[in-house]
Amino acid sequence: MAEPAVPYAYNYLTGAEARFLDAAVERLIPTDELGPGAKEAGVTYYIDQQLKGMWGTHGRQYRSGPWFEGTPQQGWQSRLTPQELYRVGIHEINEYCTKTHGKAFEFLSADLRDQVLHALEEGAVSLPSLSAKLFFDTLWRNTEEGFFADPLYGGNHGKVGWKLVGFPGVGGSDYNDHLDNPAPYRVKEPVSIVDIEQLRAKLDPQGYPKHEKTDK
Repeated sequence: MAEPAVPYAYNYLTGAEARFLDAAVERLIPTDELGPGAKEAGVTYYIDQQLKGMWGTHGRQYRSGPWFEGTPQQGWQSRLTPQELYRVGIHEINEYCTKTHGKAFEFLSADLRDQVLHALEEGAVSLPSLSAKLFFDTLWRNTEEGFFADPLYGGNHGKVGWKLVGFPGVGGSDYNDHLDNPAPYRVKEPVSIVDIEQLRAKLDPQGYPKHEKTDK
């Protein structure tokens, strides 16, 4: 079970932007019988934490153009920084939803939100200032990151992403010895960097976590 939800103090996102992202990531990785989804895992807060830093501003990126459509191998090609992409994209998608469906994205039904997200993914929505597909691809990548990254970075609350896939977290003292063993390596509780920093994890003399293994 995930830990109880806690309030987040956002550093970049406005309240409306955070609600948009909550409504979007909730559909990208929904809560189901396997466990909590991206909203419960704090993915919106993870995105906010990345946007407030150097990645969000692309502080070291060349930004003088010219701007051409790049290939997947060339990385980020937009004239917009990630901060600008989220701010402008959320605003323009909400305008599209209001014009098309009569209300902002966060107020749409789950089915309609799915339809809008699929349209963005396919580039079927024409946004005035940016590529709908670029926005979706960035959002999807950040959602995956926030769901599976170490909780140190703001997401994966309660380590729900790790528990979903059976990832033990930081490698334990006997983890390397298990690499050639075909049997699953299961632990009762994954260990995060935060667990180590806050002295919640038991460590061996070399500083490696002592995993409490289980057969379940």
